[in-house]
Amino acid sequence: MEYFKYLRQYVGHQPIILPGSVVIILNDKNELLLQKRNDGTWGLPGGLMDLGESFEEVAKREVFEETGLLVHNLKLLNVFSGSEYYLKVSNGDELYSITAVYYTKEFSSEMKIDYNESESLQFFAYCNLPTDLTQIYRSFINPYIDTIFT
Repeated sequence: MEYFKYLRQYVGHQPIILPGSVVIILNDKNELLLQKRNDGTWGLPGGLMDLGESFEEVAKREVFEETGLLVHNLKLLNVFSGSEYYLKVSNGDELYSITAVYYTKEFSSEMKIDYNESESLQFFAYCNLPTDLTQIYRSFINPYIDTIFT
C-alpha cells in the first residue's frame, strides 16, 4: 500500500506533509515532457515518496511508472515547500507538498503511457506550454529556464 494511503486511514482528510519528486525531461530539441493527467491538467512526471526511498529514487521510479522511460544523470534544481504548496484535492484530502525537482536530458527506453494516471504524454517547446499546465508546475519550471534550456 502506498504510504500516503496508509496515513489517510488514520488522519482522514486532515492536512499531512507529503514528500515527492518530479522530473523535467528534455529531448534533443530542448522540448520538455509533460503528462496530461486524468483530471485534464498538464504536469511533470513524478509522484509521492514511499517509505525508505530517497528523492532521486522516487523521481526514477515515478517517471518509469508513468512514462516507461528510464532517466539518467538527474540534476537537482531545488526543493519546493511552504504554504504556497498547500493543496486540497477533489476528494477533500489536504496536504502540504515537499517536492524535489530534477531535470535531465538523458533518458532511454520507449515511452509508454500508464492510462491509470495519464491521458497522454507530449514534448512541448517552452514558449508553447499548454495553458492548463498548473501554476505549481510552472513554479517548478520558470525559475530555472536558463539552467534547463542551455
